[in-house]
Amino acid sequence: MKGLVFHGPGQSSWQEVPDPGVKDATDAIVRVEAVTICGTDLHILKGDVPEVRSGTVLGHEAVGEVVEVGSDVRTVRPGDRVLVSCITACGRCRFCREGAYGQCRGGGGWILGHLIDGTQAEYVRVPYADLSVHPLPSTLDAGDAVLLADIFPTSYEVGVVNGRVRPGDTVAIVGAGPIGLAAIATARLFSPERIVAVDLAPSRLEAAKGLGADAVADAREAPEQLVADLTDGLGADVVIEAVGVPESFELCTRMVRPGGHVANVGVHGKPATLHLEDLWIKNVTITTGLVDTHSTPTLLRMAAAGRLPTSSLVTHNFPLDDMEEAYDVFSHAADTGALKVVLGEPRRDVVAVPAA
Repeated sequence: MKGLVFHGPGQSSWQEVPDPGVKDATDAIVRVEAVTICGTDLHILKGDVPEVRSGTVLGHEAVGEVVEVGSDVRTVRPGDRVLVSCITACGRCRFCREGAYGQCRGGGGWILGHLIDGTQAEYVRVPYADLSVHPLPSTLDAGDAVLLADIFPTSYEVGVVNGRVRPGDTVAIVGAGPIGLAAIATARLFSPERIVAVDLAPSRLEAAKGLGADAVADAREAPEQLVADLTDGLGADVVIEAVGVPESFELCTRMVRPGGHVANVGVHGKPATLHLEDLWIKNVTITTGLVDTHSTPTLLRMAAAGRLPTSSLVTHNFPLDDMEEAYDVFSHAADTGALKVVLGEPRRDVVAVPAA
């Protein structure tokens, strides 16, 4: 088969790789129907995630069809259409028993495209399939469903839930890329008074308004002053960091009110300064986290019911063989206007034709 292989910082190629096979009794092999590229994949290519070894197939989000399962798999079988979660869960370790699947110590957590070969290929091996793939409603399009493998649960759990968004809050979201936009959509589920989106790209700020941001600000033009003006000088109740650079994190800590929450979602490759000389007196809570995906079944039901704006985040579609072009488009989002790129062939349902 072919897959997108990491060859060290700044180097990758779409090339022939060995077909995956069942290694453990809990594995499933999935034929990829749709896959997407994550900002974390770009961090890997920059060298920000040094645990990723050269030769690894990248990717941790996919929709596809189960083609083979190990002898211990009980919840899916060949022919089932599934969502491949970005998080793998053994189901037995301390963290899995607490629902903190992202911290799994039994061979799971974030391993796809990180510690083992991932989803940006024609087939993928998924360990612990019973807890790591989700059967899909037949009504849910693959291009919509693949956004529930990572960005929607990540934004919801690590941003909105960890940030404790409540009705009537002012929520500031720094970064209006896919994660930030999904945070806008899921924060709205809690009826905040206002949502303020901050970014550098005008196209992304327009997308933020389209998804429900009440105000937008250019990150270069003192957005903390806008937040102060909107809140009578108090600051935002919740600030969600969705970029992953020191400047954006430090901006978040300047925008939050005393007693407020800063929820970091971005993947950071460099140290950020924690200004305790300003924050020590403000009763501010700062949370970090890797998504656990405990919300995925709920989000799948909401998407199937049309309650999540998944389609509006997909700006580009490519065949799977155009992986390198898709990476180029996604990595130059400021020029291309890319939000989420989805790769794969359109789903074709087989219709039986009666014999004449």
